[in-house]
Amino acid sequence: MEFVGFTDEDFAVFEVPGLEARMDALKRTLRPKLEQLGRDFAAFLSDLLEEPMYAHVAKHARRTVNPPEDSWVAFAADRRGYKKHPHFQIGVWRTHAFATFGLISESPHRARFAAQLRAHAAEVVAAIPGHFVWIPDHTDPHAIPAATVDEAGLLRLADRLDTRQGELLTGVTFARAQTVAMGPAAFADAVKEAFRALKPLYPLIQTEVFQA
Repeated sequence: MEFVGFTDEDFAVFEVPGLEARMDALKRTLRPKLEQLGRDFAAFLSDLLEEPMYAHVAKHARRTVNPPEDSWVAFAADRRGYKKHPHFQIGVWRTHAFATFGLISESPHRARFAAQLRAHAAEVVAAIPGHFVWIPDHTDPHAIPAATVDEAGLLRLADRLDTRQGELLTGVTFARAQTVAMGPAAFADAVKEAFRALKPLYPLIQTEVFQA
């Protein structure tokens, strides 16, 4: 199977009311595409980072009441999971698609990443393209345009990351209509370009390669 691109139906999954109905729609339409992107980009990122990277497609298995508002495939050096580790993601909200890199609150490496961001703030700000975004909460679809984040702003984000529930990701977003219009090849190329731009952040929080 080849990635065939996202359609408006994929985004509309998150407009379906009710947990069971939304999960059925997600499994039927969006998840197979995330699984294919997982296969494609696990290979791409393994080559880019020169170490094995493993795909983890969101299952939303713990949900009992609230339906998911987004879904994704994440990539990490641990074949067993990604939440504790620096990871890349490709995903979809109702309003947009995204390709990001960073850490979420479950990671024990957040203090190290925060310290590295403080130490290299000028270089990081210069390296992140202005059309990218910073995401201080992966459960919130809103993001901060990178063009508005200077060194002082990055230091504030690093301080927030270094709190009990802190997290921080950065990357690129694609509006719903834009994503649909791009088609599969253009979308994949844009994600590859984004991941190449984010590659310099990976050594700041790189951990050992995990083996099963």
